[in-house]
Amino acid sequence: MHPGNIGSAARAMKTMGITDLRLVQPEKFPAKEAEWMATNAADVLANASVHPSLTEAIEDCEAAYGLTARSREWAPATLDLRMAAGAARALDGNVAFVFGNEQAGLTNEEMFACQHLVHIPASAEFSSLNLAQAVQVVAYELYMATNPAVHPGVKQKLATVADREGLYEHLQEAAVKSGFHVPESGSKLPERLRRLFSRVPELEREEVNIVRGLLKALLKRL
Repeated sequence: MHPGNIGSAARAMKTMGITDLRLVQPEKFPAKEAEWMATNAADVLANASVHPSLTEAIEDCEAAYGLTARSREWAPATLDLRMAAGAARALDGNVAFVFGNEQAGLTNEEMFACQHLVHIPASAEFSSLNLAQAVQVVAYELYMATNPAVHPGVKQKLATVADREGLYEHLQEAAVKSGFHVPESGSKLPERLRRLFSRVPELEREEVNIVRGLLKALLKRL
């Protein structure tokens, strides 16, 4: 593996909270090129272990998932990456995701050292990922398998049932006073409005207040 790829892989891992980097017969390591590409993941590089063979590198792992770009006739079953990430996170012990040489991929010996093969779906027209990119995709799926509800923004208070009911009453009042809705006509507008807002399961209280503020201003003009 080129040292630049090692550094990029370390950076990809650290952004997703993974720090255990194990290298098998790297072309050149340690190396300045790896440090340059790692940016702020120098600690991952410093703690990386180097091994003479794959079997030695993963001997303490409960399972090993080998990345492959193509299916092979005589090989472990190939899993979708998202499925593999979920299965790996369900295990208690160490788990390895194994990446082969960028040009040739995993050898047959390395492939059979893994219990599962993993494929990253990509465009049929151009499915080439370099090694560091593949590491980033795998690290992301592992992260999301543990943190599915992670959201980068500030979490706002959600609207309560009472908030929603107040909104529906306000909408009904505005619709009637504006002449848009005539209750005696048998129109299903109230039900349709409820159905519309029911499609927003995480409706925020502030959002309800914005809509009600607009309705209040319009009703004043009426």
